[in-house]
Amino acid sequence: MSETQPIDPRYANRSPQPRTVRPKKRRNWFLRTVGLIVLLFVLMLIAVPLYAWSRIDKIDAMPTGARPADTPGTTYLMVGSDAREDLSRAERARLHTGGNAGPPRTDSIMLMHVPESGPTVLVSIPRDSAVNIPGVEGRQKINAAFNKNPALLIQTIENVTGLRIDHYVEVGFGGFSSVIDSVGGIKMCLPKAMKDDQAHINLPAGCQDLDGVKALGYVRSRHADGKNDFGRVERQRQMVGAIAKKASAPSTFLNPIRYYNVATKGVDALTVDKDMSLFDFIKFARGMRAISGSSGVTLTVPVSGNIQLAHGRGDAVKWDTEKAKALFNALKQDKTSGLKSS
Repeated sequence: MSETQPIDPRYANRSPQPRTVRPKKRRNWFLRTVGLIVLLFVLMLIAVPLYAWSRIDKIDAMPTGARPADTPGTTYLMVGSDAREDLSRAERARLHTGGNAGPPRTDSIMLMHVPESGPTVLVSIPRDSAVNIPGVEGRQKINAAFNKNPALLIQTIENVTGLRIDHYVEVGFGGFSSVIDSVGGIKMCLPKAMKDDQAHINLPAGCQDLDGVKALGYVRSRHADGKNDFGRVERQRQMVGAIAKKASAPSTFLNPIRYYNVATKGVDALTVDKDMSLFDFIKFARGMRAISGSSGVTLTVPVSGNIQLAHGRGDAVKWDTEKAKALFNALKQDKTSGLKSS
């Protein structure tokens, strides 16, 4: 029979302590899961723009020969084109663009100057502006330059402004409408009702959400408010800022489906110059975001009235030479702080 071992007096009054179980595995699993979700989110933020960038058309848009010298900051030429060749018959009917593809024309011409410091400036150029187009006798409407090719439009704008255009961005009907729909529509507040049969809109006064089709008609209308091209450029600038603001809102980045749609829906109708890099395009997007905020400046080239063009070319918009020169000199010198929205 074995003998019972004596109990050490030091441990005689001690009760067994419960064993503490640390949920190490559970905590590590949770941290790994959160880390994986964050990694996937970051990869999505990077991969989606890269994929979208790979789908954007790049063209040789820059003119050759003598051009203005490089200036501080970056100047982008933004063109809204009514090109229809990439639209199906059903899309043309839905967007009310007409059945005939025809040569593309500009529905909007804007310069966006992103300075090294100071507010970003968006300048609308009326498409009926009277200018001298290289190789064409007499003054014509600036829209005629784009009818030839983007390089001639850039050369024309550089000649008349003295600014060097660094990059070119063109968006077509389909892309514009798709971007609007991808962000769930754009809220616009109309001071009065707008009805324009040619633009296919009949909008009541007040604040309302516009889908892609209605937004396209809203920015294209020239007859609904009695301001002709000037009313249209005001609405175009307003819409550009609203799109940039909503597309770059946190709700877009935190919603993977919306983020993907915003990044990819409009790129099929987007065209840029072949020298533009992804970094340049990101800078362009940041400039668009700046325009939508209180720090951006939006205005139209100062004008002094209308003039009659020769050879039956109709009425055209005449710039106020001195004020327009002061505006473009400020942009050339990257001095945008003194400019005010109008």
